[in-house]
Amino acid sequence: MEAASAARLKARFAPILDEVERRAGVAGAFVDKDAYRILLATVWANIVMHPDEAGIAESDLEAAHNILNERATAILGTEDAIKDCFRFVNSNAGQAAMERTRINQTHKDLLLYFASMILDPARHQKMMQAVREQ
Repeated sequence: MEAASAARLKARFAPILDEVERRAGVAGAFVDKDAYRILLATVWANIVMHPDEAGIAESDLEAAHNILNERATAILGTEDAIKDCFRFVNSNAGQAAMERTRINQTHKDLLLYFASMILDPARHQKMMQAVREQ
């Protein structure tokens, strides 16, 4: 699959991001930011795991990240919104939000796994090496 243009990527992810906003919507233009963070982290994890299923090439991941991050920044008000979603997931407030939204344990484990990779890649590599050695 060849690299996609920014315009094509924006068009590709617009319906997905619209759906995330709709699902996290409370009333009108109000968004439950906790639910939004969990949904966006889930979308990003799935894109990274299976870029081909997201309709993009692996080489498009950085551009896709930038597009998702730009849209999320407008909602969350943080410059590195995707990373902040994983900080949230990894926090006590994030744990409570995942309980409130009733996501299953496999889903939680996926988000926490990605949080460890994104937030502390060196520690994650050491941890995975220890797991492989067992």
